Amino acid sequence: MAVFLGLPLVIFLLFVVWPVLQALYYSMTDWSGFSASMNFTGLDNYRKLAQDDIFLHAVRNNIELAIVVPLVTIVAALAIAIVVTVGGPSNGTIRGIRGAGAYRVVSFFPYAVPAIVIGLIWAQVYDPAAGLLNGVLTKSGLSGFKDFAWLGEVKTAMPASMFVMIWASIGFYTVLFVAAIKGIPAEIYESARLDGAGRFRTSWSITVPLIRDNVQTAYIYIGILALDAFVYMQAMNSGGGPNNTTLTMSQYLLTTAFKKGQFGYATAMGVTLAVITLAFAVLVFLINYLTGGRDERRVRR
Repeated sequence: MAVFLGLPLVIFLLFVVWPVLQALYYSMTDWSGFSASMNFTGLDNYRKLAQDDIFLHAVRNNIELAIVVPLVTIVAALAIAIVVTVGGPSNGTIRGIRGAGAYRVVSFFPYAVPAIVIGLIWAQVYDPAAGLLNGVLTKSGLSGFKDFAWLGEVKTAMPASMFVMIWASIGFYTVLFVAAIKGIPAEIYESARLDGAGRFRTSWSITVPLIRDNVQTAYIYIGILALDAFVYMQAMNSGGGPNNTTLTMSQYLLTTAFKKGQFGYATAMGVTLAVITLAFAVLVFLINYLTGGRDERRVRR
């Protein structure tokens, strides 16, 4: 009893619960991070956050990322997964398009590269003077993109950053959905064929509902990535972009803690980010429940 229950509980309390309680306490102090002394300030740091325009702008950026990046990534990954598994010929064995294995490998390749490397590579691709993207567009006759700063313009900095995150994530979720679709009995698709259902109807009415839980899990994971987004944004735009267009909460937290020496205030940002992340997960579960998840669970029972 002590080994199998007591020891894991002690480890969980020591390395999970205790750091969370410490963070909550530090967020209500004026700790500088470089001294043992600190004063308890209550909720002053949180009141200050509510009036911090830069932090509020970073929150809006993170929310924008959490809306766009998961949605586009999941839709694209799901479409690719369906095509390479059940999107092949409408006659004969249920299978994907020709060369499906190659498509899976190619789509997964970006995920095998570390996020920091991807960010640095795309920062060079977006480089105004020597970047590959501007070079290709200019050679194609689009002279307006000569020396165009993709990460330096307010209108393009965030979309360009989102594209990198989506491009880097699609492969993993494609593989996840492929595995889920492979678990659907082929007889279900054959019955749909006999009833005259087309590819789109089959995907929407059979594939998506049967892998609903996988989609929900994927949405939460990619949403958490988007709410953080530190590695990608720091690699491509460490200063937060023009007018803080791409600044995230984690970037502002880092600057506040290690450059300004306001660890108590930065910890309050971390707690706020954790609360927003939990709220995002709860919202996804709630939407899934209200849009049919509860009915699906009843049918399975």
